[in-house]
Formats: sequence, structure tokens, C-alpha cells
Amino acid sequence: MSTVETVALLERSVGYALGGLGDVTPAALGRATPCRGWDLGTLLLHTADSLEALLEAVDTGSVRLRPEPPPGGPPWDDPAAALVAGFRSGAARLLGAWSLAGDRPVTVGGCAMSACMVAVTGAIELAVHGWDIGCATGNPRPIPAALAGLLLAPAAVLVTDGTRGGLFAPAVPLPGTAAPADRLLAYLGRDPALFQARGA
Repeated sequence: MSTVETVALLERSVGYALGGLGDVTPAALGRATPCRGWDLGTLLLHTADSLEALLEAVDTGSVRLRPEPPPGGPPWDDPAAALVAGFRSGAARLLGAWSLAGDRPVTVGGCAMSACMVAVTGAIELAVHGWDIGCATGNPRPIPAALAGLLLAPAAVLVTDGTRGGLFAPAVPLPGTAAPADRLLAYLGRDPALFQARGA
């Protein structure tokens, strides 16, 4: 995948994730998400940190491994507005920076990766967490089929049984006829039917 194609893929994932932020309210921050043990506030903190890591990759060619955010959400007076604003700002800065970056090597936790592969990793995370946000706010939005189809193959390369660790639950079995978005979500440990049925 070329740098131009990778930037376009990242842009589509960011756009999809941003589309669900209008449903984030203070009352929703404590709601459960498909990410086991994380409420919406914690998930938004994690996603904002992912955006910062991607910016760090562009700016410095290296990404430090960060600890996961603690449960309980942020302490600000208006945490919902702060988290949404931070997400939007980080996404805008990321797209601006990545559009100027070439495919130079990036070191992630001591391991060398191409910048394009780091960007694809970010695209997968942002798209799937965008779906998680929709589930938590009670307005699940399907990942566009074309976007999900482009993310399936790299997800299979990047996330394996040996690399899931605590980041992804085991894959959920689905029939081979399932839609690309459902297959992507299921591969990354989510049951799309369960969350679409209950709407939260």
C-alpha cells in the first residue's frame, strides 16, 4: 500500500470515528463499552492517547509504549466536552502531519516498522474504537463496508493469537458470509450482533 493510499485509509477511519462523537454526553461516560473493563471515558482517553502516539511516530520516527489509562474517567469539570475536543484536535493534527510524512522506518517499543504500517495500525484502532463509542452511546454505527474490507487483511497480519495479549479478546466465530465490518469486529474480539441488538 502506498503512502497516499495509507493516508487516505487513515483519513477514512478518522472521519468514521469522529462521526460518533456528537453522541458523547457526561451521562454516557460511565457506560460500558465492548472493550472489556473499560467505560466510555476510559476508552476515549485511550483513543486520544493513540492519536498522540501516531503523531509521535510522524514527528520523531519513534513511538514509546504507554501504560493503559486507569479506569474511572478523567477528572475535569466537563470531561465529555474535553475528551471530544481533544479527540477532534488530535485527529486534525494527525491528518495534517501524516499527509506530509513519507514511509520512513518507525520504532515502536524497540521494534522497527514502516510508517505506513503504523498508520494502518492506527486506522484499524480508530475504526474499531469508533464502533465501540457508538455502542456505548446507544447509537451503534456500522463501519462502512469498503473501509472494513480494506482493514481486514492488515488486521489479520498485525493481530495474531500470539500478539493479542490483553489488547484484544479471542476472535468471535462468524459465518464466512458475514459482512466485512462484522468480520473485522469479530476478528478483534467483538460480537457485533450482541451490541447491535442491545444498542448499548
